Amino acid sequence: MDVNLIRSTRLFPGAPYAYAAVAHQAGLIFTAGACPLDENGKVTAPGDVGGQMRQALGNLRTALDECGVSTSDVLKTTVYVASIDRGDLVAAWNEVAAFFGDHDVPSTLLGVTVLGYPGQLVEIEAVAASASL
Repeated sequence: MDVNLIRSTRLFPGAPYAYAAVAHQAGLIFTAGACPLDENGKVTAPGDVGGQMRQALGNLRTALDECGVSTSDVLKTTVYVASIDRGDLVAAWNEVAAFFGDHDVPSTLLGVTVLGYPGQLVEIEAVAASASL
């Protein structure tokens, strides 16, 4: 799928992501929130935002693979971090940025009170596009 990331010259140029994404004639894929769960359903990396985000991103990659798309087909992400510490949000974001590399899709990063599993600190969901759907 050809995803066109939009970088406005009329908005702040220092944002670490594109402001919008366009996919023409695409089938859309909406993922559930990818959690930092291992194959046994256990939260990984207790107390480690970065470690949990790496696991969640690996799980997101698997979900995307199952849909026949890759990270380069992602149009937008939403990242949740169970923390009021901006350092934790930055730690999670650094993992997301490294994971997506040059495909810096539009994203929303949120600090939230609590997530679904005991000890869970992060979650990420994505919208992707597929030409074959």
